[in-house]
Amino acid sequence: MSVQLDDYAELLTELGDHPADVLRAAWQEAARVFSPRGLEAYLRGARALKSLGRGTDLVISFIQGAPEIAREIGEDAVDELVQAALAMASKTSGAVIALVCATAPLAAHRLGDIELFRGYLRLLALLLAQAPRGVRPMLDRLDTLLTQLTLGGLRRWATWGAQAHRTDFEAQVRYFGLESPDALAVLQKERRGTLFVDVQRRIGMYLRALWGRGFLLRPTSGDFESREGYRPYIADYVIHVPDAFDPIEDVSGLEVFRATATHAAAHLAYTRTPLSAEALTPLQMAVIEVIEDARIEALAIREFPGLRELWLPLHGAGREDNSTGGLLARLARALLDADYADAHPLIAAGRQAFAREAHRLDDNRLSWDVGVRLAHELVVAGARFNPRTDVPSIAYRDDNRYVWEFDGIEYGTGSAALYREQQVRRNVSVMEFINEIDVETAGDDAQEVWVLSTELFPYEDHGVSYNAAEGKEPVAAPRHYPEWDYAIQLERPSWTTVLEKRAGAGDLGRIDAILDRHRVLLSRLRHLIEALQPQGVQRLRKQEDGDEIDINAAVLALTDLRSGASPDPRITLRNLRKVRDLAVMVLLDLSESANDKVRGADYSVLDLSREATVLLAQALDGIGDPFAIHGFASDGRHDVQYFRFKDFGADYDDQAKARLAGMTAQLSTRMGSAMRHAGTFLKRQPQSKRLLIVVTDGAPADVDVRDPQYLRLDAKKAVEELARAGIMTYCMSLDPYADEYVERIFGARNYLVVDHVERLPERLPLLYMGLTR
Repeated sequence: MSVQLDDYAELLTELGDHPADVLRAAWQEAARVFSPRGLEAYLRGARALKSLGRGTDLVISFIQGAPEIAREIGEDAVDELVQAALAMASKTSGAVIALVCATAPLAAHRLGDIELFRGYLRLLALLLAQAPRGVRPMLDRLDTLLTQLTLGGLRRWATWGAQAHRTDFEAQVRYFGLESPDALAVLQKERRGTLFVDVQRRIGMYLRALWGRGFLLRPTSGDFESREGYRPYIADYVIHVPDAFDPIEDVSGLEVFRATATHAAAHLAYTRTPLSAEALTPLQMAVIEVIEDARIEALAIREFPGLRELWLPLHGAGREDNSTGGLLARLARALLDADYADAHPLIAAGRQAFAREAHRLDDNRLSWDVGVRLAHELVVAGARFNPRTDVPSIAYRDDNRYVWEFDGIEYGTGSAALYREQQVRRNVSVMEFINEIDVETAGDDAQEVWVLSTELFPYEDHGVSYNAAEGKEPVAAPRHYPEWDYAIQLERPSWTTVLEKRAGAGDLGRIDAILDRHRVLLSRLRHLIEALQPQGVQRLRKQEDGDEIDINAAVLALTDLRSGASPDPRITLRNLRKVRDLAVMVLLDLSESANDKVRGADYSVLDLSREATVLLAQALDGIGDPFAIHGFASDGRHDVQYFRFKDFGADYDDQAKARLAGMTAQLSTRMGSAMRHAGTFLKRQPQSKRLLIVVTDGAPADVDVRDPQYLRLDAKKAVEELARAGIMTYCMSLDPYADEYVERIFGARNYLVVDHVERLPERLPLLYMGLTR
């Protein structure tokens, strides 16, 4: 059953205009990641948070962040977040709850598992009871904290601060904001070597490269209560590993993760059926598990010999440890390492028995038979076994629950069942399309989308295809970007949302009128265009070091030499290949202020921006430089609207001109987010030089920001980020007071303030040609 947003008109009205607009913008993304049941829960959650009466920012943060949470750790986590937010309503302000919802996607990404996410929400509830003043600064620093700490480390760090500063509210704020020495000291103490979330993708690719199949890996908070981690384990075909590993002697945390994952994957690859644990003692089970680990590792090494060198450094058993656990660890090492010498009778017997049964490696009954015999020898020798203390200390091996037959596990089911069925696109023939399709329309949760290689036209051919008449143009998914907060000197991760909007078409006659009105200027530009076009190979004369001899210069030099004068040493030619290698984007500020009339004229700043852009596009089309024309406006951090009038690689044709003709201005100017989004398009261009020209009529500002310096310094940060990516940013400002801030944002030589706005159509093309000459 497909869930359509239009069926919830009452909910949209209840949410209010702004949250409803954000929900419509986020619906496409939500429909891709939620099941129909999840979509209904998503809408119920938005209604429940709205009913708290704590402002729209809380509702918007939830609407925007919930799809990302569902994508990271599953849609059930969204219900957990809603319940936690509702429970917090009686303990803290709406602003703090909104911050919890806004940072929840970051927590979901860094934790990577719904159980850890539940533990994180419980930690927040605990802090609201013990140190409520510390929750907001901690959430502001959450990216830094979760980059260095596991969930267990975060809990110990937060609990220490809550207990140490229980009655000192100012100290609470400094501690949880990482501004006090003791906060940094405890943070350093709780840091772990390698976090699983940082290497998860690499480990998954490593396993796929070995076995040619995907394995599900999930982190567990093994050190939630102590520095000692839980052992890895396999449950329901999912490999659960500790969320962090410290280096073990000379073995890095990454290598420990690789060893752990490959050992568990070997269990999944080579254990076909479980072993029965009926009538076995704990000692017998422990010995069988050691033999079974050796069996699956022998099979893996037979296929991938290099795995032995991965596992062997993590076997640190010493010959002096004669406890039952120590003997089992020594046996495990002996079965893996042929060069390991150990004279203990049990080790020798285990090696001999395993070698005799080597022809049965594919049958896990080998482990049962050999293990029961060795366990009997241990009993005869008087060994005592404690299941809690006599566990072999081999860090990378799992607890072997997968080896045994437990109630409720159905062997033979595929691991693919763990994935929610994904939407599939199929290319089909026309006849298959006509004969098999059984619905006229399909929702975004359809299991398959059928695609024809060519357009399909109706029998009554009017020149319009079915797709053009009834199809839906795809909408780009919302993009989330960080934003720099100068007050805390920290980036707020995924703080703003850029929503790409379709640019409406206008009257092409308006573009023709612009070109006709500026015929004289276009004539002047034509000569400049010809001068800027690539000239191929140019020969530079009078060079001291060149590619070939200039005969005329050589003759003159020889004449001077024979007449006793000093000859000119510049007698060579250099061949210089002149090629323009440049991509440019014009980013237009389309905020409401662009509708203001120019003083003493009947046209607006938007009209002048359109004229300048049309003339520049005409010049760029003549020069041949790749170019794009985009625009932006904003209505708060959740709704940065982005318009693409002409893209790189697209022709500057009537369609692009019509979009420029239909350009409108509204709302506010969140410049930093728009520049970051524009940078994603420029970074894809292969040219060595990339230029972003921002045309604006005012300083960065938005409806949800009161501090005038906040967005200006964020825009400065965006300019620095683009510069590190090799993108030069230049601003043409129409604000007569721009000198007060534009230099601070773009740099001393990277801006131009147009004193007479009416001259913008002339200045913009000339500015470009001056920058790129």
